[in-house]
Amino acid sequence: MGVWGDTVTLVLIPGSALVGIGFALLQWFLVSRVKVTEDVNGYHENLMENEDQEEGVDQLGVLIKCSEIQNAIAVGATSFLFTEYKYLTIFMGAFGAIIFLFLGSVKGFSTESEPCSYNPENLCKPALANAIFSTVAFLLGALTSVLSGFLGMKIATYANARTTLEARKGVGKAFIVAFRSGAVMGFLLAANGLLVLYVSINLFKIYYGDDWEGLYESITGYGLGGSSMALFGRVGGGIYTKAADVGADLVGKVEKNIPEDDPRNPAVIADNVGDNVGDIAGMGSDLFGSYAESSCAALFVASISSFGISHNFLAMSYPLIISSVGIVVCLITTLFATDLSEIKHVSEIEPSLKRQLLISTVLMTAGIATVSFFALPSEFTLYNFGSDKVVKNWHLFFCVVTGLWAGLVIGYITEYYTSNAYSPVQDVADSCRTGAATNVIFGLALGYKSVIIPIFAIAIAIYVSFSLAAMYGIAMAALGMLSTIATGLAIDAYGPISDNAGGIAEMAGMSHKIRERTDALDAAGNTTAAIGKGFAIGSAALVSLALFGAFVSRAGITTVDVLTPKVFIGLIVGAMLPYWFSAMTMKSVGSAALKMVEEVRRQFNTIPGLMEGTAKPDYANCVKISTDASLREMIPPGALVMLTPLVAGTLFGVETLAGVLAGSLVSGVQVAISASNTGGAWDNAKKYIEVSPLVCRLISSCHVESGRV
Repeated sequence: MGVWGDTVTLVLIPGSALVGIGFALLQWFLVSRVKVTEDVNGYHENLMENEDQEEGVDQLGVLIKCSEIQNAIAVGATSFLFTEYKYLTIFMGAFGAIIFLFLGSVKGFSTESEPCSYNPENLCKPALANAIFSTVAFLLGALTSVLSGFLGMKIATYANARTTLEARKGVGKAFIVAFRSGAVMGFLLAANGLLVLYVSINLFKIYYGDDWEGLYESITGYGLGGSSMALFGRVGGGIYTKAADVGADLVGKVEKNIPEDDPRNPAVIADNVGDNVGDIAGMGSDLFGSYAESSCAALFVASISSFGISHNFLAMSYPLIISSVGIVVCLITTLFATDLSEIKHVSEIEPSLKRQLLISTVLMTAGIATVSFFALPSEFTLYNFGSDKVVKNWHLFFCVVTGLWAGLVIGYITEYYTSNAYSPVQDVADSCRTGAATNVIFGLALGYKSVIIPIFAIAIAIYVSFSLAAMYGIAMAALGMLSTIATGLAIDAYGPISDNAGGIAEMAGMSHKIRERTDALDAAGNTTAAIGKGFAIGSAALVSLALFGAFVSRAGITTVDVLTPKVFIGLIVGAMLPYWFSAMTMKSVGSAALKMVEEVRRQFNTIPGLMEGTAKPDYANCVKISTDASLREMIPPGALVMLTPLVAGTLFGVETLAGVLAGSLVSGVQVAISASNTGGAWDNAKKYIEVSPLVCRLISSCHVESGRV
């Protein structure tokens, strides 16, 4: 037994979750103190304290415009998510029914107790009970994922205009508002996910009693629900934001030669809405899905090991305790960015965000060491493909820490390849001198090269964790990478909030100085968004491997022989699936962007006075085009992911399915990292060109070197 008792667990886990929720609400309150109001007296009092206003700007009119634009973005984002959730409610009901039928029919919906799968000497609860509780867990995971995305979107649309207004007082004030708003999302997601999972386990335990194998097998539905919603949220939100972005830029910037967020552009509101539904709500659901899957995988593997057999609840709760400590560590880390230091210059923004990653990782390492010593027995056994593996508590410490530091490596490498402070992005910007073709070549090359170190980091994490603690070690490595999820999401959500703030500054007609500050915040935000994607990809790779191991064990496969024709066919088909999925989503973006381009052109051609600024564009129609297109186009890619395992397993057997899963895992990680970093690099190369002397239109002799021509 560990040094701690079960009572500590009963207090620590829900206590940390509640502290996280309370801290998130405190950050929300602090952000709300920045007023977006049309109160003339209060506004002019605020202006008296500010030295950065330009003469000739209608300050009261600017404030009113900020309020109107923020409201339009919030309404558009809320409308899209509610429409999307209607579709997902139907999916949740249908897929929940499929889960119930598949699991219940295994034993003919038996109500009789059955010998346990991994310990036949004991009796486990009937198949019907497992089907019911797994379905309930699936629905809880799906609802928590939806809630995570929705709450993130609400705070993002609440904070964007406030970030813009605080930029009048200085870049440091704006940074704090944007970061605190991101922290609201990060802590709400981490705390809600932990609390719902913990409460679900304790409620399910009332029925299951000593049948811990059945209890934690049914809990795996929680992870499935979270990842299912993440799939559709990420795809639907991604199609929305990129369709609006491409449509707005192709006509506005390229054809009409107007600024990126010019209020005359009919697609500008849809573009800003897309940042929230794609990079906030979608990313929130995505990371929650990885967190839920890794937690559930670790809990299930532990339940069929000595932890479960001896009913050691303290040791069983080790994954949840790690997440609890992570919330406390991230809380302390956040204070370094918001209270213990102050941003005084734009050059300090990115270093401050990088310090968040480093501080949280160092503090979390100490926390993991403490938890591993006090919560785990000095020696125990873990299930390892039909045999028992003897493991010591310090073995698990190294498993979790390896995943944690691998995440830091991925974050820093992502920052290097996507920040315009370093040569890779500067080289991409420089390549624009000879046209778009060389820019595309350099961007793709950057993405491919950026895969190398993250893959080695993931490979080392897999080798160390599997060698020390088998599949349980891999699941804990994934959870270690996500143990600082609150900080990771805070710096990730900071990006879209800053992007929206810049758009609002442009649309409201604020001074050039304010726009420069919001652009600096946005440039750092592009990098943090890429870092968030890197964490999501790395953790998803480890989680997928842990779940693959659980599947192989549950299916009774002792080895997966790649020289077997069925397995090899599965491998090459699985490796193809990420490309098929990417092709479907990219074509969907292209189709939706084409409709957006046609609509923006139509409005510029048919609305008198639009280019002159004397008439208002029809923003709502562009929002509707993106909404309809994304909801319609997200179904085929989602169906491909959900149906492939069912079809492969049913028609070709579990060995072929094992090959499909392994192939898609290996291929998908490479594609995801390269595509994510290429996109982030292109985005920041554009920012680099706009703020550097290269704005001389990249004519002949222009050459970029360390930010100078």
